Amino acid sequence: MTGTLRWHKASYSDAGGGQCLEVAPTPTTIHIRDSKNPEGPRLTVSPGAWAGFLRTPAFPPASASSW
Repeated sequence: MTGTLRWHKASYSDAGGGQCLEVAPTPTTIHIRDSKNPEGPRLTVSPGAWAGFLRTPAFPPASASSW
């Protein structure tokens, strides 16, 4: 299936080799992998789960003491 996926590197990626993700969206699944290890393990999530992840703030609010 890898040959049919179109992988997109995160816009925050740079040539310095920082930690970066690549995603390959399909109508029913979002495929996620480490850009430095494209043949390594992959994570797949539903489009709804991915959308929820993207809406999550990078840092929890100060009132979220359980974090």
